[in-house]
Amino acid sequence: MAKQKKTTKETHAFQGNLQELIIQSLIEKKGEQIVCIDLKPMHHVLFDYFIICTGTSKPHVETLGDFVQESTKKLAAQRPSYVEGRANGEWVLLDYFNIIVHIFQPEIRQFYNIESLWSDAPQQWF
Repeated sequence: MAKQKKTTKETHAFQGNLQELIIQSLIEKKGEQIVCIDLKPMHHVLFDYFIICTGTSKPHVETLGDFVQESTKKLAAQRPSYVEGRANGEWVLLDYFNIIVHIFQPEIRQFYNIESLWSDAPQQWF
């Protein structure tokens, strides 16, 4: 009778901030003009952060969105509660409850100019 090999899967709890993991994921896949808008000081806002990023094309926007989802699931055991815009690839929105991630193609980002709507909130660019 052969001995069964014992396998143990080590799991490590994610130690960082989810918004930092999202930003690093966007940087890793060459997202452009990444900004994190801190909405915590704002009154009557349902979210803590908006993270906005530009992808250079439809496939790039899709890749950025997919990679953020994969990274947050794998490293932080977090999935977005809602994903919108994947079909057209112009503007993908990922809702992580207190963090909203917007990934735009350049023309769409320029048109909606979300950063200007929250210009009085602290912004950090990457």
